[in-house]
Amino acid sequence: MGATVPQWLSKALLNPGPAHAGLVVARLAQAGALDADMLHAGGFALTSAAFLHGEELDPSFTADEEDAVAPPLEWTAPPAGSAELVLVVEDPDAPNKVACHWLVWGLPAQRGKLLEGEVPPRVGKNAHGNSEWLLPAPPQGDEPHDYVFQLFALDQPLALMPGASREDLVEAMTGHVSAVAILTGTYAREEADEDWENWEAEDAD
Repeated sequence: MGATVPQWLSKALLNPGPAHAGLVVARLAQAGALDADMLHAGGFALTSAAFLHGEELDPSFTADEEDAVAPPLEWTAPPAGSAELVLVVEDPDAPNKVACHWLVWGLPAQRGKLLEGEVPPRVGKNAHGNSEWLLPAPPQGDEPHDYVFQLFALDQPLALMPGASREDLVEAMTGHVSAVAILTGTYAREEADEDWENWEAEDAD
């Protein structure tokens, strides 16, 4: 009944379940706006010096440490003809529905990187309605959550103002993706947080 993750995309995700169908990359694939040929097209890849695909995020990038920041990221050159790069980070394992942790666009369509804690050129609203890296804070006792970093190469620049919503971004991207690269980190909380109140459950689309 519900949407599913295409088989070719499942191979790029970690243990994809039904909730992964709500990821931006899966939604674009379901809409026919992204296919298997676009996954890592031309060797397009996203990596981090802080974790490998499938490895755990360090607490310094999560709500479990003070002064936590976004992790460093690096990517190879996108396919020729690309005009802009867009980064979307989401947790498909959040309570109730996918939680958006970061919306970034305006990245030059070339080999590049974001340093640890660097503020990107244009940032949209995360699941809390803020324009910043939303610190991972899964419920204590949960199995590790996936944090899926999705980097899209577009064939034209976006005309979105900073603070745009996830839905605004998806609408603007649809039909213009030329390649996508995926990197997934995981995280589970080890200590109780008395202030945690299911804060990933609400999405501010």
